[in-house]
Amino acid sequence: MKMTIDEAVDGYLSRNGFGSFDPKAALIDMDGTLLDSMKGHTLAWQRMVSEIGIPCTRDEFYLYEGMTGAETINMLFKRSFGREATADEKTELYARKTRYFNELPRVGIVAGADRVIRMLIEYGITRVLVTGSGQLSSLERLATDFPGGFSDTLRITSHDVTFCKPHPEPYLKAMNLAGVRPFESLALENAPLGVKSASDAGAFTIAVTTGPIPEEEMWTAGAHIVLPSMEAVADILPELAGRR
Repeated sequence: MKMTIDEAVDGYLSRNGFGSFDPKAALIDMDGTLLDSMKGHTLAWQRMVSEIGIPCTRDEFYLYEGMTGAETINMLFKRSFGREATADEKTELYARKTRYFNELPRVGIVAGADRVIRMLIEYGITRVLVTGSGQLSSLERLATDFPGGFSDTLRITSHDVTFCKPHPEPYLKAMNLAGVRPFESLALENAPLGVKSASDAGAFTIAVTTGPIPEEEMWTAGAHIVLPSMEAVADILPELAGRR
Protein backbone atom coordinates (compact mmCIF):
# COMPACT_ATOMS: atom_id res chain seq x y z
CA MET A 1 0.00 0.00 0.00
CA LYS A 2 1.52 3.30 -1.09
CA MET A 3 0.43 6.59 0.45
CA THR A 4 1.62 10.14 0.87
CA ILE A 5 2.54 11.61 4.25
CA ASP A 6 -0.61 13.71 4.16
CA GLU A 7 -2.72 10.60 3.58
CA ALA A 8 -0.95 8.75 6.41
CA VAL A 9 -1.43 11.60 8.87
CA ASP A 10 -5.06 12.13 7.84
CA GLY A 11 -5.72 8.43 8.37
CA TYR A 12 -4.02 8.57 11.77
CA LEU A 13 -6.07 11.56 12.88
CA SER A 14 -9.32 10.01 11.66
CA ARG A 15 -8.62 6.64 13.29
CA ASN A 16 -7.81 8.20 16.67
CA GLY A 17 -10.22 11.13 16.62
CA PHE A 18 -7.44 13.68 17.03
CA GLY A 19 -7.68 17.20 15.66
CA SER A 20 -3.97 17.68 14.98
CA PHE A 21 -0.58 15.95 14.86
CA ASP A 22 2.24 17.93 16.45
CA PRO A 23 5.32 15.70 16.83
CA LYS A 24 7.36 16.69 19.87
CA ALA A 25 8.79 13.28 20.80
CA ALA A 26 10.08 10.31 18.82
CA LEU A 27 9.63 6.97 20.59
CA ILE A 28 12.13 4.56 19.09
CA ASP A 29 12.64 0.81 19.22
CA MET A 30 16.23 -0.50 19.39
CA ASP A 31 16.85 -3.94 17.84
CA GLY A 32 16.28 -3.89 14.10
CA THR A 33 15.44 -0.18 14.15
CA LEU A 34 18.66 1.34 15.52
CA LEU A 35 20.97 -1.67 15.77
CA ASP A 36 21.25 -4.28 13.02
CA SER A 37 21.03 -6.96 15.68
CA MET A 38 18.02 -9.09 14.79
CA LYS A 39 19.99 -11.64 12.75
CA GLY A 40 22.14 -12.28 15.82
CA HIS A 41 19.21 -12.34 18.23
CA THR A 42 17.24 -14.81 16.11
CA LEU A 43 20.30 -17.06 15.76
CA ALA A 44 20.93 -17.00 19.52
CA TRP A 45 17.27 -17.71 20.30
CA GLN A 46 17.13 -20.60 17.85
CA ARG A 47 20.30 -22.14 19.30
CA MET A 48 19.15 -21.90 22.91
CA VAL A 49 15.57 -23.01 22.29
CA SER A 50 16.66 -25.98 20.15
CA GLU A 51 19.02 -27.11 22.91
CA ILE A 52 16.12 -27.51 25.36
CA GLY A 53 14.13 -29.60 22.93
CA ILE A 54 11.60 -27.08 21.63
CA PRO A 55 11.06 -27.23 17.84
CA CYS A 56 11.51 -23.77 16.31
CA THR A 57 12.58 -21.88 13.24
CA ARG A 58 14.92 -18.94 13.20
CA ASP A 59 12.48 -16.66 11.39
CA GLU A 60 9.73 -17.09 13.98
CA PHE A 61 11.79 -15.08 16.47
CA TYR A 62 11.45 -11.97 14.30
CA LEU A 63 7.75 -12.10 15.12
CA TYR A 64 8.42 -12.19 18.87
CA GLU A 65 10.58 -9.05 18.80
CA GLY A 66 9.30 -6.59 21.38
CA MET A 67 8.44 -9.23 23.97
CA THR A 68 10.75 -9.47 26.95
CA GLY A 69 13.05 -12.48 27.12
CA ALA A 70 11.07 -13.87 30.05
CA GLU A 71 7.77 -13.53 28.17
CA THR A 72 9.24 -15.22 25.09
CA ILE A 73 10.52 -18.15 27.12
CA ASN A 74 7.21 -18.46 28.96
CA MET A 75 5.26 -18.49 25.69
CA LEU A 76 7.50 -21.22 24.27
CA PHE A 77 7.16 -23.35 27.41
CA LYS A 78 3.37 -23.10 27.34
CA ARG A 79 3.34 -24.00 23.64
CA SER A 80 5.66 -26.99 23.91
CA PHE A 81 5.45 -28.21 27.50
CA GLY A 82 1.95 -27.12 28.50
CA ARG A 83 3.18 -25.17 31.51
CA GLU A 84 4.71 -21.84 32.43
CA ALA A 85 8.46 -21.52 32.87
CA THR A 86 9.69 -21.06 36.41
CA ALA A 87 11.48 -17.87 37.43
CA ASP A 88 14.77 -19.79 37.59
CA GLU A 89 14.23 -21.23 34.12
CA LYS A 90 13.50 -17.80 32.68
CA THR A 91 16.64 -16.34 34.28
CA GLU A 92 18.96 -19.19 33.29
CA LEU A 93 17.70 -19.58 29.75
CA TYR A 94 17.70 -15.87 28.96
CA ALA A 95 21.24 -15.62 30.32
CA ARG A 96 22.24 -18.49 28.02
CA LYS A 97 20.60 -16.81 25.03
CA THR A 98 22.39 -13.54 25.92
CA ARG A 99 25.73 -15.36 26.12
CA TYR A 100 25.21 -16.86 22.67
CA PHE A 101 24.35 -13.42 21.26
CA ASN A 102 27.44 -11.84 22.82
CA GLU A 103 29.65 -14.54 21.29
CA LEU A 104 28.65 -13.37 17.82
CA PRO A 105 30.51 -10.60 15.94
CA ARG A 106 29.58 -7.06 16.97
CA VAL A 107 26.63 -5.84 14.95
CA GLY A 108 26.52 -2.53 13.14
CA ILE A 109 23.84 0.12 13.19
CA VAL A 110 20.89 0.04 10.81
CA ALA A 111 21.64 2.02 7.66
CA GLY A 112 20.16 5.49 7.98
CA ALA A 113 19.51 5.26 11.73
CA ASP A 114 22.29 7.73 12.59
CA ARG A 115 20.87 10.17 10.05
CA VAL A 116 17.40 9.88 11.59
CA ILE A 117 18.73 10.56 15.09
CA ARG A 118 20.81 13.54 13.96
CA MET A 119 17.75 15.04 12.24
CA LEU A 120 15.56 14.53 15.30
CA ILE A 121 18.17 16.35 17.39
CA GLU A 122 18.29 19.16 14.84
CA TYR A 123 14.51 19.55 14.86
CA GLY A 124 14.40 19.59 18.67
CA ILE A 125 12.28 16.44 18.86
CA THR A 126 12.83 14.53 22.11
CA ARG A 127 14.09 10.96 21.65
CA VAL A 128 12.88 8.16 23.94
CA LEU A 129 14.14 4.59 23.64
CA VAL A 130 11.37 1.97 23.89
CA THR A 131 12.74 -1.56 23.85
CA GLY A 132 11.67 -4.95 25.12
CA SER A 133 15.32 -5.75 25.66
CA GLY A 134 17.25 -5.56 28.89
CA GLN A 135 20.50 -6.62 27.26
CA LEU A 136 23.25 -4.34 28.58
CA SER A 137 25.66 -5.09 25.75
CA SER A 138 23.27 -3.37 23.35
CA LEU A 139 21.95 -0.63 25.64
CA GLU A 140 25.46 0.50 26.56
CA ARG A 141 26.31 1.07 22.88
CA LEU A 142 23.77 3.82 22.32
CA ALA A 143 25.90 6.63 23.74
CA THR A 144 28.78 5.85 21.37
CA ASP A 145 26.77 4.83 18.31
CA PHE A 146 24.36 7.78 18.53
CA PRO A 147 26.22 10.63 20.30
CA GLY A 148 23.77 12.90 22.08
CA GLY A 149 20.87 10.87 20.76
CA PHE A 150 19.53 9.29 23.92
CA SER A 151 19.46 10.33 27.55
CA ASP A 152 19.89 7.63 30.18
CA THR A 153 16.71 8.97 31.81
CA LEU A 154 14.60 8.67 28.66
CA ARG A 155 14.51 4.91 28.27
CA ILE A 156 11.83 2.29 28.65
CA THR A 157 13.31 -1.23 28.78
CA SER A 158 12.09 -4.65 29.87
CA HIS A 159 12.86 -3.66 33.46
CA ASP A 160 10.42 -0.74 33.41
CA VAL A 161 7.15 -2.38 32.42
CA THR A 162 4.62 -4.82 33.79
CA PHE A 163 3.26 -5.62 30.33
CA CYS A 164 5.56 -5.90 27.33
CA LYS A 165 4.78 -5.19 23.68
CA PRO A 166 2.19 -5.65 22.11
CA HIS A 167 0.53 -4.10 25.18
CA PRO A 168 0.51 -0.27 24.90
CA GLU A 169 2.16 0.18 28.33
CA PRO A 170 5.74 0.64 27.02
CA TYR A 171 4.70 3.49 24.73
CA LEU A 172 2.34 5.07 27.23
CA LYS A 173 5.20 5.13 29.75
CA ALA A 174 7.51 6.61 27.11
CA MET A 175 5.02 9.41 26.44
CA ASN A 176 4.83 10.09 30.15
CA LEU A 177 8.63 10.27 30.39
CA ALA A 178 8.76 12.74 27.52
CA GLY A 179 5.83 14.77 28.86
CA VAL A 180 3.87 14.49 25.62
CA ARG A 181 0.38 13.45 24.58
CA PRO A 182 -0.25 10.71 21.99
CA PHE A 183 -0.84 13.17 19.13
CA GLU A 184 2.53 14.73 19.96
CA SER A 185 4.32 11.41 19.51
CA LEU A 186 5.72 9.50 16.57
CA ALA A 187 6.98 5.93 16.96
CA LEU A 188 9.57 4.01 14.94
CA GLU A 189 9.21 0.24 14.95
CA ASN A 190 10.30 -2.73 12.82
CA ALA A 191 8.12 -5.56 14.15
CA PRO A 192 4.37 -6.18 14.42
CA LEU A 193 4.28 -6.49 18.23
CA GLY A 194 5.95 -3.11 18.60
CA VAL A 195 3.78 -1.56 15.91
CA LYS A 196 0.64 -2.68 17.73
CA SER A 197 1.98 -1.41 21.07
CA ALA A 198 2.74 2.04 19.66
CA SER A 199 -0.42 2.32 17.58
CA ASP A 200 -2.67 1.25 20.46
CA ALA A 201 -0.97 3.86 22.65
CA GLY A 202 -2.04 6.51 20.13
CA ALA A 203 1.32 7.39 18.59
CA PHE A 204 1.73 8.08 14.88
CA THR A 205 3.42 4.79 14.07
CA ILE A 206 6.02 4.34 11.34
CA ALA A 207 6.88 0.71 10.56
CA VAL A 208 10.23 0.02 8.92
CA THR A 209 10.72 -3.28 7.11
CA THR A 210 14.36 -3.90 8.02
CA GLY A 211 13.80 -7.67 8.40
CA PRO A 212 11.93 -10.49 6.66
CA ILE A 213 8.49 -9.66 8.05
CA PRO A 214 6.04 -8.91 5.20
CA GLU A 215 4.78 -5.35 4.90
CA GLU A 216 1.18 -6.59 5.17
CA GLU A 217 1.79 -7.72 8.76
CA MET A 218 2.83 -4.18 9.70
CA TRP A 219 -0.39 -2.74 8.28
CA THR A 220 -2.43 -5.39 10.09
CA ALA A 221 -0.68 -4.53 13.37
CA GLY A 222 -1.78 -0.91 13.03
CA ALA A 223 1.02 0.97 11.25
CA HIS A 224 0.04 4.39 9.91
CA ILE A 225 2.75 4.24 7.26
CA VAL A 226 5.21 1.50 6.25
CA LEU A 227 8.62 2.39 4.85
CA PRO A 228 11.41 0.18 3.44
CA SER A 229 14.34 1.62 5.41
CA MET A 230 15.51 4.11 8.00
CA GLU A 231 16.89 6.17 5.11
CA ALA A 232 13.31 6.49 3.90
CA VAL A 233 12.30 7.63 7.39
CA ALA A 234 14.95 10.33 7.25
CA ASP A 235 13.63 11.45 3.88
CA ILE A 236 10.13 12.12 5.27
CA LEU A 237 11.19 13.67 8.57
CA PRO A 238 11.34 17.25 7.24
CA GLU A 239 7.69 16.99 6.20
CA LEU A 240 6.65 15.50 9.53
CA ALA A 241 8.65 18.02 11.55
CA GLY A 242 7.12 20.81 9.51
CA ARG A 243 3.76 20.08 11.13
CA ARG A 244 5.03 21.38 14.48
